[in-house]
Amino acid sequence: MHYQNLSEFIAALEKAGELKRIPFEVDPHLEITEFADRAVKSGGPALLFEKPKGYDMPLAINLFASDKRMKMALGVDSLDDIAKRITDFIQLKMPEGLMGKLKMLPMLAEIGSFFPKEVSSGPVQEVVKTDNLSLDEFPILHCWPQDGGRFITLPLVFSKNPTTGKRNCGMYRMQVYDSKTTGMHWQLHKQGADHYRKLLAEGKQKRMEVAVAIGADPAVMYSAILPLPPEIDEMMMAGFLRSKPVEMVKCKTVDIEVPAEAEIVLEGYIELGELRSEGPFGDHTGFYTLPDDYPVFHLTAITHRKKPTYACTIVGPPPMEDYWMGKSIERVFLPLMRLQIPEVRDISMPAEGVFHNLMLVSIKKSYPGHARKVMHAIWGLGQAMFTKCIVVVDEDVDVSNHSEVAWKVFNNIDPQRDVEFVMGPIDSLDHSSRMPNYGSKMGVDGTKKWATEGFAREWPPVIDMDAAVKSRVDQMWKQAGMAK
Repeated sequence: MHYQNLSEFIAALEKAGELKRIPFEVDPHLEITEFADRAVKSGGPALLFEKPKGYDMPLAINLFASDKRMKMALGVDSLDDIAKRITDFIQLKMPEGLMGKLKMLPMLAEIGSFFPKEVSSGPVQEVVKTDNLSLDEFPILHCWPQDGGRFITLPLVFSKNPTTGKRNCGMYRMQVYDSKTTGMHWQLHKQGADHYRKLLAEGKQKRMEVAVAIGADPAVMYSAILPLPPEIDEMMMAGFLRSKPVEMVKCKTVDIEVPAEAEIVLEGYIELGELRSEGPFGDHTGFYTLPDDYPVFHLTAITHRKKPTYACTIVGPPPMEDYWMGKSIERVFLPLMRLQIPEVRDISMPAEGVFHNLMLVSIKKSYPGHARKVMHAIWGLGQAMFTKCIVVVDEDVDVSNHSEVAWKVFNNIDPQRDVEFVMGPIDSLDHSSRMPNYGSKMGVDGTKKWATEGFAREWPPVIDMDAAVKSRVDQMWKQAGMAK
């Protein structure tokens, strides 16, 4: 099932027993964070706070915080279903003959449904405000005790490439400074930051127009966090995920289109060259991100539904909601990684690695040094360049079984021989790197070593029982009453 808007998704979660309404007052200052943190770590449901303390507007959180809710959000029984669709389109070839062309028509029709559709109006503009603007009407969270203030944590930030005019939608946290201004935490390597730098370098204008949507259908929200190439419109990706075009409506005070079915939109601009200290912020690493200077967003209009729901998330010590979102990205984008690195069989990013710290990779090893080739290929692959530690194992190792990976790797490596260090770009949130955005990364070759790689000794086989013995004992196991 695919959803038109956030309300439809919330209703579906509730019907499936995946949502809990909280009918009493809970304070957006720290208390909602504690509620949400306990819920996600105990495998609890999504939460709808009907009465955030001091506000009439309901607040939704943990909407994606489980494997089941991620699959519901994307309308699939298995995340591999999306991976298969991506693979099918990647492998799309020109048909031969009339019958081949006829068979291709349904897929071509589906491709046509991906593209966003501009409409003249939408529910997100049922209420339009251009005077007496205030962010204080929204139950924006103060997440953790040492945070620098309140933060908008699930914003869909829309901007345009000044060179090509192409739209980008990213998710960059926004610290509230006052009723009309926020920080814009787009890190150095993000597309929003690239648009900002281009305008700054051109020197032709003083402002960069930006629009921020809060709350939308799950495919639209999810697309904002995907590490897509700059040429791919996130709203087209959302259309692919939901098999239906995203309707877009033009903003009232800026030349940007936003999802017509969103809950809330903040319109405004960035003053080029204006920076302000942003943070600290309790981040997905489980540590506070320290203060740093970022651009400032100025509010020019607020539009929203007549009865909007404020959507948000929290990040912190893993596993949190973002872990489940990250795991789904891992599954969805494996086919794209294999398109560029076909020897890759599977990948896993454990929760403790907080996305950029650890990637486990299994490969079909075909030649000496193959594991190292894969490490360097991943370090040259979009956002994967930030991966601090890459561990490569043979294809018979289940990388989702972290115990098996540890057993095989620790047995297979000679540390001096099989551990490699390189220098390169580092995630902006990495507090341990010697410099911001730059530091060292480590690759570990945990594969079986070959003579052609200089390993002259005999490699021992893994202990395994004879299959016939296993079969006989299966029957005896049942006879002994051991089977459950």
